[in-house]
Amino acid sequence: MVAFDFVKDAGEALPLAPSKGDPPADGRLAEAIRNRVRRLGLRAKELKIQVAGDTVNLSGVAPDQETHEKIILAVGNVRGVARVEDDMSTEYGRPNSSFYTVVRGDTLWRVAALYYNDGSRYQTIYEANRPLLSDPEDIFPGQLIRVPMD
Repeated sequence: MVAFDFVKDAGEALPLAPSKGDPPADGRLAEAIRNRVRRLGLRAKELKIQVAGDTVNLSGVAPDQETHEKIILAVGNVRGVARVEDDMSTEYGRPNSSFYTVVRGDTLWRVAALYYNDGSRYQTIYEANRPLLSDPEDIFPGQLIRVPMD
């Protein structure tokens, strides 16, 4: 298992179903996260999402490393999630990117300049994070993003 830390107070706030007659809060958050992953079009065989407090455990089989990484980011960049424990496997592929935590004042241009010594390659980072990012300027402090490595 590999664990990834996220900023608990950063990320998308997911709507949770009311508690009356519904599963406990952890179960409601797990379902909301599962819906987010589906809505983003990220698929994995036998994907299981379990929440315990501010920690999410993932298991299942991603079709490739890119999808695997995007699922981790889709789950971790949710308000209230501080840690993602990754028990997923990948059908094929090996790690081909790094994760970067966005800080105040960052732009994708700045991150591209940091990793590639060429800010104009920001589009590479943007494409590597779609559908998690809907716009190249749609990043926030505390967010983890993928940075493909050449």
